[in-house]
Amino acid sequence: MTMTMSKIDNDPDQIDHKTCRYICDAVGERLQQSMRPEPTLSSRLQQLLDEMQRRESDHH
Repeated sequence: MTMTMSKIDNDPDQIDHKTCRYICDAVGERLQQSMRPEPTLSSRLQQLLDEMQRRESDHH
C-alpha cells in the first residue's frame, strides 16, 4: 500500500473530474430542455402570422 494520496483524497469537499463533468453535463442538458422554445404556436397566433404573411405577399 502506497502512502501517496492525491489532494482530492485529503479534501472531502472536492470531487473528481469525472463526477464534475457528469454534473456539468446533466445541468447543461436540463437547461437546454427548459429553455427550448414552444414547439407549436397557439392557433390564434398562427392565424395572425398567416394573415400578416398573406398581407405582405399581397403588397409585393
